[in-house]
Amino acid sequence: MIGIHRDPKQALLRTLPLFESCSGSELKDVAAIADELLLEPGRRLTTEGAQGQEFVVLVSGSAEVYKHGEKVADLGPGDFVGEIALLTGRPRTATVVVTSPALVLVIPRHRFTELVDRLPGVRSRLEAVLGLRQAS
Repeated sequence: MIGIHRDPKQALLRTLPLFESCSGSELKDVAAIADELLLEPGRRLTTEGAQGQEFVVLVSGSAEVYKHGEKVADLGPGDFVGEIALLTGRPRTATVVVTSPALVLVIPRHRFTELVDRLPGVRSRLEAVLGLRQAS
């Protein structure tokens, strides 16, 4: 009997709400462009006012969001940051700092643009979150 090979990164992506509606081939495409990083507490994911260079999905661990030096939110597995700057071209709207050991997926700007152009379901979910975040 031949076993079915499953890419662990694709399986991981399938567990994240942002990518849950993607097909197997779409998950394969996302897995190919997303780098996995293990981060220690205190590492910044974004810096308020800086230009956005990447999109980051928190797979495990936690992070805190700060605007104007004040904590405004806690993040956990499945949350993501960086989409506002990449979708709008504006500077980062918040500083996000890892607060526990974390596994993240990082997609560079040029790959993120290709991804949202190719996967309309991901784009629409990101744009919905963008609207909510800009309203707050």
